[in-house]
Amino acid sequence: MKPTNTADPEYFHKVVDCQYACPAHTPVPEYIRLIAAGRYSDAYLVNWESNVFPGVLGRTCDRPCEPACRRGRVEEEPVAICRLKRVAADFKGEVKQRMPQAPFAKNGKKIALVGGGPASLTVARDLAPQGYEIHLYDAQDKGGGFMRSQIPSFRLPESVLDEEVGYVLDLGIDAHFNHYVESLKDLLAKGYDAVFVGSGAPRGRDLNIPGREESAANIHIGIEWLANVAFNHISKIGRRVIVLGGGNTAMDCCRTARRLGGEEVKVLVRSPFADMKASPWEIEDAIAEDIPILDNHVPKEYVHENGQLKGVRFEKVKAVYDDKGKRTLVPTGEDLVFIEADDVICAVGQENSFPWIERDLGIQFDKWDVPMVDKLTFQSTLPKVFFGGDAAFGPANIITAVAHGHQAAVSIDLFCQGKAVGDRPAPGTKLVSTKMGIHEWNYDSQVADDARFAVPHAPKDKTLKDRKMEVELGFDLQTAYKEAERCLNCDVQTVFTEKLCIECDACVDICPTDCINFVTAEEDEAALRAKLRVPAKNDSQDICVSAPVATGRIMVKDENVCLHCGLCAERCPTAAWDMQKFLYSVTKASQVLKAG
Repeated sequence: MKPTNTADPEYFHKVVDCQYACPAHTPVPEYIRLIAAGRYSDAYLVNWESNVFPGVLGRTCDRPCEPACRRGRVEEEPVAICRLKRVAADFKGEVKQRMPQAPFAKNGKKIALVGGGPASLTVARDLAPQGYEIHLYDAQDKGGGFMRSQIPSFRLPESVLDEEVGYVLDLGIDAHFNHYVESLKDLLAKGYDAVFVGSGAPRGRDLNIPGREESAANIHIGIEWLANVAFNHISKIGRRVIVLGGGNTAMDCCRTARRLGGEEVKVLVRSPFADMKASPWEIEDAIAEDIPILDNHVPKEYVHENGQLKGVRFEKVKAVYDDKGKRTLVPTGEDLVFIEADDVICAVGQENSFPWIERDLGIQFDKWDVPMVDKLTFQSTLPKVFFGGDAAFGPANIITAVAHGHQAAVSIDLFCQGKAVGDRPAPGTKLVSTKMGIHEWNYDSQVADDARFAVPHAPKDKTLKDRKMEVELGFDLQTAYKEAERCLNCDVQTVFTEKLCIECDACVDICPTDCINFVTAEEDEAALRAKLRVPAKNDSQDICVSAPVATGRIMVKDENVCLHCGLCAERCPTAAWDMQKFLYSVTKASQVLKAG
């Protein structure tokens, strides 16, 4: 095998699994170390430069980083990355003065943003400091998009959202609220140099089974119902409530229904419980609020009498999987199950909807009536129109929308400069030694043995009476420090210099996971992985292969199990090993905020 090219910016980036898994590539270990050091404002700004909404995401993120966390390979639970982000937001000091300050010198270009959600706000945040005149259009009376209309206040207090949306709007954004864009053609006629569409997936799916029309008064579409609650158009619901669906929207609907008077709220899911799409912690919170979840029930009929909903009949099914893992729901043959209900909330999915985009503008739509968008540049087939967030590729989550916004902003910036949008600048990377002495590092390298700490919750008897009372209380500072210490500092890399190695094997002896090997070279990677002291069977994780050392052997390290503890570098008598912090910053159009 050839030596590993550690100069490739993506090599060490992949080793930082949490950052690599984050769609916005937030430098997770960096801000966690800052939290452990009590530098909460710095930690917040590291987040803000990357994910734009640290306080929002610290409460609501889908946490793609946590399943990737290496801590989960050495014990059951990963680091509570998401809730540590909230710590930075909750305990930060004054940060606004350290953000870019409006007004900015204008560059003569004007951009329209359709929708005021996370994707559009990210584009605004990145382009405004570059001198672009930004016009944002949204049908709601405040910014935030679906973060405001679909996430209940008991999960995301309005004050947190207002603050972080405000940081963006205060960059000199010309916001047009209570303004629904009815025609893209009319918007383009206003002379914008580019248009970004971040309008979300605004249409909730209905469930048209027998009885739907007759029971219409008591059947609600999940995302529309949540929005009506958020804007105080709905303040109560029937005593018996059925929520159909197994995603996060269903969890928000059932928990909201409990707070609006639903005494017997049930969630019914077509799939097995294990296949539910909702995040595990959302399911746990719903169950903790005495909401039963009945799986393997397929709704067949809304039952009604004289125009009044009485309940729903369900067919019981079981899941059968073929040899490729594809699932089929097969009826069990049991009698239909009738469950009484005064109201039913359908949370069975969302769809894109673009009735305001004329079909003669040059924007091509696919067979699902969704615009055809380039996955790298977010440009549509009409070059000056870009899409991002749910509007681009369907429903996802906030952090994905933020990632889209960053990359769309890069494309818009290139487009307005007359450059090819596919010719993108490389991400920024840097390796910096953490050495303070021969055997001392400027990060806490000792691996803590604490199990994951639980986030405290407000009393249920109080939160169920007030839909705006936040359920999760967040970590206190002492617990936050302990949780931060569980981080394995995966961005502090073990860097090996062949010419300094004397092959004493001291690093091999001291490595607690036996991930360092000095072996004879192999042509085939599979053969090399198999001959290590502990075979490297996880081929989704790289092995680091050095050039030959003096005897012709090579050093091979299994990145999958390295704890980044620094013991190899401490033991090495010649400094052939060094611990170097790897900094990775995705390409962005905006000025890079330097927190420190």
